Order: sequence, then structure tokens, then C-alpha cells
Amino acid sequence: MSKKNKDTKNKVSKKKTVKTADSETVKDEEYYDDSIYRLKRLLIIEGIVFALVVTVYIVLLSFTVTNVYVEGNQHYDAAEIRRIVENSWYGDNSIFLFLKYRGRSITDVPFIEKMDVDVVDRNTIRITVYEKKLAGYVDYLGCYEYFDKDGIVVESSNVKTEGVPLVTGLTFDHFIMYEPLPVQDDSVFQIILNITNLLNKYNINTDKIYFDKNKKITLYFGEVRVGLGTEALLEEKIQRLDAILPQLAGKTGYLEMGSYDKGNENFTFTND
Repeated sequence: MSKKNKDTKNKVSKKKTVKTADSETVKDEEYYDDSIYRLKRLLIIEGIVFALVVTVYIVLLSFTVTNVYVEGNQHYDAAEIRRIVENSWYGDNSIFLFLKYRGRSITDVPFIEKMDVDVVDRNTIRITVYEKKLAGYVDYLGCYEYFDKDGIVVESSNVKTEGVPLVTGLTFDHFIMYEPLPVQDDSVFQIILNITNLLNKYNINTDKIYFDKNKKITLYFGEVRVGLGTEALLEEKIQRLDAILPQLAGKTGYLEMGSYDKGNENFTFTND
């Protein structure tokens, strides 16, 4: 608004009595009322603020996350992963999630190497979980110490993770997080990894893997123990075990497979 227009619109008149020695004269006096201008400016500002609030409210409603796809998770279920990702101010808004996780991964979650969050559309996000590769765990002083293929302790927890076997028979008297378990022969960790990979390949879940002092292997399935002997022909033994296990359901005893070779597939089961 130009000064001229402002002056014209805010100019008002009022009657004023002027006294002289001989008479009184009533005349019009003009002055500027700034309160009208301030009121108009305040109304304009309030209108702008109101429009911004309404716009933000509509945006927040329109970009609320209603669909979440979770991939690669095993230790945590999908609902737990979603809570981890959305655990922040406006964590269920796709705009805020995009700004928060653009160019960065979530890396501070136990058992998780990293998690990536991608906004698919305004109401949909995809969470890709990359879990740490766990070969097994040991029970040490009532706590579960999980280690990777190199025997490095990567997590300590009081919760068992499905699909990761308990390993017994390893001898050590201490451990340090993020360092290898101090066992006498660390080649055992590669054997553990091979066993775990083969069991996963054939969809076999074992309760426990036991190593004796000669590194001979025994797998536990409830009340059934299976002696695999050494790591020789390990895949062939586990492949045959896949076919035999259903026949042992409900039984208690020991299955000897350590003498397996390609010319001898006769195994002995001894009831306890």
C-alpha cells in the first residue's frame, strides 16, 4: 500500500472547539488513526497463519503411513520392526520418514546389521532388514552369547533366536564382546557355520550342536541324539538325516551316522 493510499484511508476528522478571547469556534481537525492499519495487518497475518496450519494438517493426514512391508527379518517380527522405525515424532508420516532416513540406514538395533527405509508412496513404506549372520550361540553364566562365522561374539541377550543353534563342548573361561571366543581350535567355527547352512538348506531345526574333544559332532533333536562323527561327507549325512528324522518322531535314543560313506548307508538307532 502506498503512503498516499495509506494516508487517505486512515485519515479521519473530528470536531474541535477553539476558544478565543471574544468567542468560541467549532472547526474540523484531521488526523491519522494507525489502529485501523494495525488491525488490518493483524487480520492478514492471522489469515496466513490459519492457512498454513490447515495446509500442514491436511499434509499430515494425507501422508500418514498405512502400509508397511518388511523384508529380511527373522529375529524381530514385522510389528516390532515397524515400531523401531516409527518410534519418533510423527514417525508414521511418510514425509518425515523420508527426510529422516534419506541417505542413511538404521544401525543401532541388536542382531541387526542395518535397516533401510524406502518411501514407496505417500501411504506406503518398505523396510529392508539385514540381520547379522549368526553361526550359533553359547550359554555363558545364564546369558546367550551369539557369535558369527569367525567366532566373534556379536550380541549378548537373554532371548533365544529361532534358527540359531546352541553350541556346547567349546571350552573357554571368558569372552569379550566383538572379539573371537577364546577356544583352543578356532577352526570349529567354520564347521559350525557349515552345519548351520546345511541344516537351513534342508529345513532341519536342531536344538543343540555338541563337539567332543576330537571335534566329533552330535546333533540334538528333542530326545533324539544323532552322531555325525567328523565333518567328512557332512552334506551327504545331513541330506540322509532329512529323510530319517520323521521316522524318529516320538522316540528316545541315539542314531549313529558317523560311519557313513557312499558305500555304507546302514545306520544304527539305539533306544535309551
